[in-house]
Amino acid sequence: MNYRQWRLLAAGLGLVLLTGAYVRTSAVPTLTRSAQAFLSSLTEDQKRQATFQFQDDERLNWHFIPKERKGLTLGQMSPFQRHLATALLASGMSQAGVIKATTIMSLEEVLRLVEKDTKGRRDPLKYHFSVFGEPSETGTWGYRIEGHHMSLNFTVHGGKVSAGPMFFGANPHEIREGPRKGLRVLAAEEDLGRDLVMSLDAAQRKTATVAEVAYKDILTEASRKAALQGQPNGLPVAKMNAKQRELLNRVIDEYVMNVPDQIAQYRREKIKKAGNLYFAWAGPVDKGAPHYYRIQGATFLIEYDNTQNEANHSHTVWREIDGDFGLDLLKEHYQASHTR
Repeated sequence: MNYRQWRLLAAGLGLVLLTGAYVRTSAVPTLTRSAQAFLSSLTEDQKRQATFQFQDDERLNWHFIPKERKGLTLGQMSPFQRHLATALLASGMSQAGVIKATTIMSLEEVLRLVEKDTKGRRDPLKYHFSVFGEPSETGTWGYRIEGHHMSLNFTVHGGKVSAGPMFFGANPHEIREGPRKGLRVLAAEEDLGRDLVMSLDAAQRKTATVAEVAYKDILTEASRKAALQGQPNGLPVAKMNAKQRELLNRVIDEYVMNVPDQIAQYRREKIKKAGNLYFAWAGPVDKGAPHYYRIQGATFLIEYDNTQNEANHSHTVWREIDGDFGLDLLKEHYQASHTR
């Protein structure tokens, strides 16, 4: 991707962000119109690559490593199609979420230069767009935007939107040389988590620390269902003071607010139903050392890990225990239909 192409993509994104700043709309109509506009711009061959039946098993086949995927890439689109693809991305994200997503995509150019990649493994245009089912405000459908260090999965049903799994990663976590030196896309995720663990007293920190050495990656990896097997919970929120609970809420908000208000509210409802919340930490607390944390309840899970590449390669994820890929929305529908 050359500089001119990236400027065109950024200009289109800027227009979307400016519009979103002044007009608040329901998430479902916005997602639907964006998906319809994107699909209407595609050729028949492109549609065959980008579209799947909603029931297709591919909908649950997500990942975040640099590998081949199904779907239509930005590189396979014309410039105006990329604008519409970017609008689809922005329709399911808050402004903060869009900035994270597009900046993470741009890190592929950093890796391409650092690794002297000439085979196209690192490419900011190698992000795949897939639509499952037929977009409509009243129907059941979904879409996925995915590539290296990013997987955004949306399901629409019954006027509600589920956004999970939602994965963001950054390599490098901090750019340490060149014109973008000092950039940390996921800075808040790191700093807020450390602020929380540093606020704990010795007894609290001992309970919260579930491993002396940080895990090599997020524990749920790219599993289709979020589940932690035999892992200690960590420190319950009931054993935190008011200031610590405030810090915990700030960490959670950083993940919740990656999406627009309506979807964020749906996430907040999940949190209210989560029952007891727990905070767990693994590894040293010193800045620059490999570290991991998670926040979990009965309905959701947040994981953060920064251990690879000498602790300069981070992974974060928002999971819904029974709601990833909209499975809770669909379950409600099936139960209601069965009752009738």
